[in-house]
Amino acid sequence: MTDTALTVHQTARPHGFPTADHFTVVESPLPRPAPGTALVENLYWSVDPYHREMMDGDFPLHAPLEGRTLGRVVASRDPALPEGEILLHRQGWRTHTVVAPDEVRRLPRFDGVPLSAHLSILGGTGLTAYVGLTRVAELREGQDLFVSAAAGGVGTATGRLARLMGAGRLVGSAGTAAKAAYLTEHVGYDEVFDYHAGPTAGLLTKAAPDGIDLYVDNVGGEHLDAAISALRERGRIVRVGTIAQYNATGTPYALRNLPDIVEKSLRMEGFLVRDYPHLQEELYDFVVPHLQSGRIRPDETVVDGFDRIVDAFLGMLRGENLGKIIVRATGAGS
Repeated sequence: MTDTALTVHQTARPHGFPTADHFTVVESPLPRPAPGTALVENLYWSVDPYHREMMDGDFPLHAPLEGRTLGRVVASRDPALPEGEILLHRQGWRTHTVVAPDEVRRLPRFDGVPLSAHLSILGGTGLTAYVGLTRVAELREGQDLFVSAAAGGVGTATGRLARLMGAGRLVGSAGTAAKAAYLTEHVGYDEVFDYHAGPTAGLLTKAAPDGIDLYVDNVGGEHLDAAISALRERGRIVRVGTIAQYNATGTPYALRNLPDIVEKSLRMEGFLVRDYPHLQEELYDFVVPHLQSGRIRPDETVVDGFDRIVDAFLGMLRGENLGKIIVRATGAGS
C-alpha cells in the first residue's frame, strides 16, 4: 500500500462554469487510524450535479470535497470495522480516509450485481428516483410521466423504476439525439426529445400530445414551465434539481404559468434523499431481483483513475455521461 494519500481541494468560487483551475490535488502522508476508527482505501467515487451547487458556498475552500464514496477497510482499530469490509461514506474526493463506525454504512454484496451499483441505482441516485416516484409523486399504474435530464443518473434510474412500476407513457428530454436513442432503445422510455431542437414546450407537446400526469424535474427553468402547461388536472411535480441554474450568471428563468398550479390543482414538492435512509432496504428488495435476472441494469459511465476525478466532474456538468458517472480507482475491478 502507498505511503501517501491524495485529496482534491476546491481553491476558488466559480462564476459560471467551473474549470480545472478551481481545484488542486494535495499530497499528504497516509493517515493513521486512532482507537475506535479505521483507515479506508477508496475504490469508487460519486460526482454529482449537487456538487456544483455546493461549490458556490457550502464547500469550504482548501479542504477535501465531500461526496459518496465506496472503500475497503485496510487497517482497523475498531472491531465494528473489520479489515476487508466494504463501506459507504461521504468523505469524498480523496484516496484514503479515516472513519468511525457512525460515519459509514456497511454494504451488502449481491450475487451478480457490480459494486458500483451502490453509487448508482442502488445508491443515492436510485433512492432519489424511488422516493420521488413512490413517496412524492405516488405513481400509479398507467400514469404518464415526463422526466427532464432523462439521460443522467436520476433520469435513467427514474425511467427504469417507473417502467417496473407500470407507468403509462414515459417521456424524457436529453441533450443529444444519441442519448435520446439510448433511452428509448435500452432504458424503456417511449419518447425522448433533444431539448436543443426547439422550444421545450413545443417538443413536449409533440412527445405527449395528450398531456402528462407526473413530472420529475431535474432541470427547472424552461422545462418546468413546459411541464406545468402539459400537466393534467391534479398532476404532480417532483423537484429533484435545477441543473439549468447551476452555472447561470444572468437573471434566473421566470416561470410564466404559475397560475396553472392553482387552476389545475397541481402539487409541486421537493425533497432531500438524505431524509429517507429508512427506505434503503425497501429499494434493495424492489430492485436487486431485477438486476440479478437481467431485466434491468445499472446505467453508468465509469471513469478510471482518481487523477481524473475533476475531469469526470466537469464532463458530467457538460453532459458527457450516460447514466450515473462514477470514478473507479485504478485496478479496482468491478
